[in-house]
Amino acid sequence: MTQPATPAKQEGPLLDGGGPRKSTSGDGAGPWSGRLFRPDVRTLSLIGVLVALALIGGVTKPDEFLATSNVQLILTQASVIGVVTVGMTFVITSGGIDLSVGAIVALASVWATTVATQEYGFAGILFTAVIVGVGCGLVNGLLIAYGGMVPFIATLAMLASARGLALQITEGKTQMVSIPSVLDLGERDAYLFGIPPLVLVFAAVTVIGWLVLNRTTFGRRTVAVGGNAEAARLAGIDVRRQRLYLYLLSGLCCGIAAFLLIVLAGSGQNTNGNLYELDAIAAAIIGGTLLSGGRGTITGSVLGVLIFTTITNIFALNNLESATQQIAKGAIIVAAVLVQRRTSHTP
Repeated sequence: MTQPATPAKQEGPLLDGGGPRKSTSGDGAGPWSGRLFRPDVRTLSLIGVLVALALIGGVTKPDEFLATSNVQLILTQASVIGVVTVGMTFVITSGGIDLSVGAIVALASVWATTVATQEYGFAGILFTAVIVGVGCGLVNGLLIAYGGMVPFIATLAMLASARGLALQITEGKTQMVSIPSVLDLGERDAYLFGIPPLVLVFAAVTVIGWLVLNRTTFGRRTVAVGGNAEAARLAGIDVRRQRLYLYLLSGLCCGIAAFLLIVLAGSGQNTNGNLYELDAIAAAIIGGTLLSGGRGTITGSVLGVLIFTTITNIFALNNLESATQQIAKGAIIVAAVLVQRRTSHTP
């Protein structure tokens, strides 16, 4: 009698929000694809890129790039978009997308810096920024999870609406912040052991995001929904509610980022957060988060943010045109997607 075939043993989940490993046999990918797919190898590769950029900056502008003030500037600039990217990583891991993050940051920043809001002081500005961000995320989540709208369309509509509302609130003018306790957070006197407060907030959001994605049921459900929504539903996961929570989380990150931007700029403008959605998506992609969903990495996304911010800083120090900078970013994104397709074998 023939023995019944035993099911193949599935490998365990990847670190840092990864789904199950996909087979590399029979597709001509070769042994390197499996190695590049490993989270530790991917993370080390990103660190290597960051070190290479630091060497380039140190060689081209040693006195300026390696200065403590410049390193603090890089980390501070990375903090705002970094917080947004943490939320974006969750959304993309679930198989979604959020094109409205930049517009939500703009709307939250101008709403939190109106004269009426500033009458309530520090708490009023922080609370308003967070509530506006969460409110926009709630609208996105309801439209996508319960309204059946495609994430691309729903968040694109939010992008247009939030930008328009931000412009209407400000009437095209810059709203200056007059509250000393808010402005003082951006001053050097507020640094803790040489670390700007914005960087500390970014670090806290990163740690919390990593723990939630990798050590909680919420994170496992996020990966499951992104890997196969129907299988997740059959396994008892409320897919619609999970998606709603994810867009609420993205909105919360946008609200926090808006407050950080207010501290950094000392004002609120309807042009705030311009192209943040593209920067956040790009950072998540080069960090190893799959656009198709099912795998996400907070560590990789943060490294992606630092890589892009460092590139921007090097270009600025060397007086290179912003057009060249955008071309470089585009090339990096294309290379990252090609590597993803090679290592994960997405069709």
